[in-house]
Amino acid sequence: MTSAEKLAWLRLFRTENVGPVTFMRLLERFGSAGRALEFLPELSKRGGKDLKAFPKDEAEKEIEKLEKYGARLIAKNEADYPALLAQVEDAPPLLTVLGNVALLSKKSLGVVGARNASLSGKRIAEDFSRKVGMAGFTIVSGLARGIDTAAHMAALQTGTVAVVAGGIDSIYPSENEKLYRDIAAQGAVVAESPFGTEPLARHFPKRNRIVSGLSLGVLVVEAAAKSGSLITARMALEQNREVFAVPGSPLDPRAEGANSLLRDGAHMAASADDILHVLHGLRHQPLRDRPGAEWKGPVAEPSDPDPALQDLILENLSHTPVSVDELIRAVDASAGDVGAILLALELAGRVERTAGNKVNLI
Repeated sequence: MTSAEKLAWLRLFRTENVGPVTFMRLLERFGSAGRALEFLPELSKRGGKDLKAFPKDEAEKEIEKLEKYGARLIAKNEADYPALLAQVEDAPPLLTVLGNVALLSKKSLGVVGARNASLSGKRIAEDFSRKVGMAGFTIVSGLARGIDTAAHMAALQTGTVAVVAGGIDSIYPSENEKLYRDIAAQGAVVAESPFGTEPLARHFPKRNRIVSGLSLGVLVVEAAAKSGSLITARMALEQNREVFAVPGSPLDPRAEGANSLLRDGAHMAASADDILHVLHGLRHQPLRDRPGAEWKGPVAEPSDPDPALQDLILENLSHTPVSVDELIRAVDASAGDVGAILLALELAGRVERTAGNKVNLI
């Protein structure tokens, strides 16, 4: 990938209303990010909004800041991009990485759990992470208090990756600054958000899908009934990853989430060997082809959408996600026509496309 094309990727990904799934739709349609940027204003107008691409000078400044910080951008079509994460439909087109990039391509286990973890829970996370790490696996977690911290600290010597919710330079919680520095020096820190971004509540579920996407499986150690750890476990299942849970006392609210996962069929992890037995037995599936970076041929300019079909599509959509295939059947139109209109509506911020090829009104 040329530096010019990587800059175009960054501009496209940082453009308003262009999420990971929409980014890939644009790349598939136009062959390169540069070509997609050319047609972006016209496409968005057809959806009802005059959308401007992320400014070139702002993207250049972000790259300059990353380089000064010692971090780098890795695009989804580059060899250093983690192959397992690349298989996830809504994987970030670009990752910011600080530290040992090679760790992202090793076999990994995600470890998540309660921030207010018990001493027993932290000891379990430390023991399991250390033993799984010594068996050759990287430990991936989110740098949070409690279980995340225990897992990272136990795996510093064998290899650990911290996925942060904000920018690569945002250390949260602040009490983990030393741990962050240690991981940056001995492991790797990964971010999706732009440099300088402070983590907000909406960033954490996005962070969680990367934790699970990087991992062959996810271990849950202490989690309340409604917690981010269960979101990570759900995402792991959607990504066809293994889910492990440590059983806990039914009297402890922090065990309710893990126990519910076990009732729903998660692997019980009473020891590190329980995890290793499953992970060692996995057969790796062939990796999907990575997206191309360069324009490979002429691309037709976007045609005017059929106003009647666009109205019909909007009429059939709601705030509840439905599959695009179901929508195509409902409006009785070609997949190409529906896809073109949906792309314009996405860029206009009127609809949202999510993993599983689903779409909903915003």
